Amino acid sequence: MELLNFIPLLLALVFAPLLEGLIRKTKAIFAGRKGFPLLQAYRDLFKLLKKGAVYSDTVTAVFKLTPAVQLSVMMMAAAFLPFGGLPGVFSFGGDFIVIIFLMGLSRFFLVLGAMDTGSSFEGMGANREAFFSILIEPALLLGFAVLTGFSTEASLNSVIRNAFQSLSFENITLLLLVCASFLILALAENSRVPFDDPTTHLELTMIHEVMILDNSGPDLAMIEYGASLKLWFFFTLIADIFPALHYITQPFRAVLTFAVILLLSVLAGVVESVMARLRLMRIPQLLSTALAFSLVAILLKSIL
Repeated sequence: MELLNFIPLLLALVFAPLLEGLIRKTKAIFAGRKGFPLLQAYRDLFKLLKKGAVYSDTVTAVFKLTPAVQLSVMMMAAAFLPFGGLPGVFSFGGDFIVIIFLMGLSRFFLVLGAMDTGSSFEGMGANREAFFSILIEPALLLGFAVLTGFSTEASLNSVIRNAFQSLSFENITLLLLVCASFLILALAENSRVPFDDPTTHLELTMIHEVMILDNSGPDLAMIEYGASLKLWFFFTLIADIFPALHYITQPFRAVLTFAVILLLSVLAGVVESVMARLRLMRIPQLLSTALAFSLVAILLKSIL
């Protein structure tokens, strides 16, 4: 294992909170406000780490273990992720299955931790999170299945590397469909508008935030940092498979990949500024659209 393989992971650990700051700044500009500094997310994390954690008398070790598991799982998922042509720390055939499992494990412990509090309010958010995962995980699996069709090794590193060997019109169409699906899933997995509103505490609109209401101090910092790593993972994955990056050589490809990630963060901020959260019963329809994009892509791949 080369030292170069650790660069994508280090970039994720260092710059993941920056995406949240960029989203907040974009929303502030659209609202005509100065807004928080770009590095405010880092300050919030350090502030939470200095505080103490408060636990209810009803919680068990499951609740206390959830933040550490969630952060560890997302760090492990980030270790599989290439960046601008640089390979990830881990790579083997079928590693995308492990990535999907890690995403599910993170969601499972967040749901379990919310239910462990004994609060019906947090149980409501856990129920919604579990319900939406029914559509998120198949769309993610089908999207990865499309990408594996470009390589015989079926590892994320080789898939992204070989996807650009023959960029015909058909292949570009497939990659753009997968990018569109992953962009919708990125907003859903990270509880962004139009799926959820991370800035509100209204009962009718909360999914992710309601599940972590009882977390505080370092526990909340780990959960928030893990959430930022998940956002970085999806945006980096989209940037890695973006067809235009094929024509750029190193090190400019890595620089352009980083620029695309920042651009996706700005896009997320624009979406949150111009759209309202969808009604709860309409969210499955939008998730079905992501599933449809992946399904159409895999059907076209099998035909072509």
